[in-house]
Amino acid sequence: ILKDNKNLRRIHNEALRGATGPDVLDISSTALESLPSYGLEAIQVLNATSSYSLKRLPPLDKFSSLLEAVLTYPSHCCAFQNRRTEKQNLLLSIFDNFSKECESTMRKPPNEMLDDSNNTLLWSGERNMYPFAAGEDSSPYSYSTLFDDSEMAGFDFEYDFCQPKVLTCTPEPDAFNPCEDILGYSFLRVLIWFINILALAGNFTVLLVLLTSHYKLTVPRFLMCNLSFADFCMGLYLLLIASVDAQTSGQYYNHAIDWQTGSGCSAAGFFTVFASELSVYTLTVITVERWHTITYAMQLDRKLRLRHAVPIMLGGWVFSVGIAVLPLLGVSSYMKVSICLPMDIETGLSQAYVLLILVLNVVAFVVICACYIKIYIAVQNPELVAANKDTKVAKRMAVLIFTDFTCMAPISFFAISAAFKVPLITVTNSKILLVLFYPVNSCANPFLYAIFTKAFRRDFFLLLSKLGCCKSRAELYRMNYFSAYNSNCKNGGTATAPSKASQAFLLLSALEK
Repeated sequence: ILKDNKNLRRIHNEALRGATGPDVLDISSTALESLPSYGLEAIQVLNATSSYSLKRLPPLDKFSSLLEAVLTYPSHCCAFQNRRTEKQNLLLSIFDNFSKECESTMRKPPNEMLDDSNNTLLWSGERNMYPFAAGEDSSPYSYSTLFDDSEMAGFDFEYDFCQPKVLTCTPEPDAFNPCEDILGYSFLRVLIWFINILALAGNFTVLLVLLTSHYKLTVPRFLMCNLSFADFCMGLYLLLIASVDAQTSGQYYNHAIDWQTGSGCSAAGFFTVFASELSVYTLTVITVERWHTITYAMQLDRKLRLRHAVPIMLGGWVFSVGIAVLPLLGVSSYMKVSICLPMDIETGLSQAYVLLILVLNVVAFVVICACYIKIYIAVQNPELVAANKDTKVAKRMAVLIFTDFTCMAPISFFAISAAFKVPLITVTNSKILLVLFYPVNSCANPFLYAIFTKAFRRDFFLLLSKLGCCKSRAELYRMNYFSAYNSNCKNGGTATAPSKASQAFLLLSALEK
């Protein structure tokens, strides 16, 4: 009656209440969206194949007699994993200390277990301790002294307890969707909140200060705004993942289908791919701009201006949006895993897409390293550059390159191996990379490229002075700025030729932007 009924969308919640049975419930190929909460206790076999609308199951204690489940979604089988029937749970709680008897019984041939007249004693050797017992019922170790007759009805020790029936469920979860919550590990559930708040707060602060500053919008400021926005989007992705994990903790199997096939996971996937690619692209442009500024410091006609930077970043936005949209159009997919990354490499096009992203990220890292090495070599002259300045430049560059390497190297290494269908780590372990390494740049960039610089601190205190705070500190920064500006104007009027020393100091100022 129920099977193959395409129009069946709902069974009344009270429809099976008080009914004797059914033992088998077959709702295959129906449009059912939920099962009733009552009357499921007698069901031993549940068949729900091709029931794509059934995305949530009733509380598991309703299936107290279930022995076999054939479902549509693998995640639902996680609900039944290692679950025993109500009868088995009762027996296990009572016979927790009787494992030795189980071991000895399992070693017996089946005919001995059936013919053994003493099978109602927990330890047959204990009978010798009670020689005056008239029968097994008088023995303190017999079942009848421990339980009522109603509890012992139909119970056989060897078969019901030592050889219990195991609940089977198909289809089983695969490697991409193991039976666990979104983040898997408890410590990641704590860390991700700390990291995403740091990324959101840091990048929002940088955007607020730069966009409200009354100083001229320079190329470095413009690029920093783009970088902060990209990293802010990464914080939004982490916030989405952390929020859904907190809401579905312990019951993700009942929310997996709605989450991974819904708009939430698609939005999270779009945010992370867009943010990742725009951040890497902007970091590369910032590094190239610094190299260009140092290399052509005295050639004003070759200076990178805002009219050049805008179309460059516009190209980065178009590229990042395009890369992030492709999984929504069928090239790879954000639905493959619970953390909504494009891990689907089933088709050649999807595999090429994932490899393209990874290779471009590796190329960007190589370009960043090459530019910083060339910058350092350009000012590496002990006769012209003060030692403390040289050390400061080296340390600053080392930190920038190290954060990029920490973020890109482990993820690229494991992701490329997985893209070639030779995974070196499981999806569960990849979540550690997601939380501890993937967002490193998003957390570090606002501090390394903005908050730790003198220019940002000046803008920050000037903004606070507008709100009535830190006015004296803001005035001090304002006076220092105009003093440095006037000094540069005077020096610029008398300068006739470039020098290695002037390039070194220009580098330091570039690193402070």
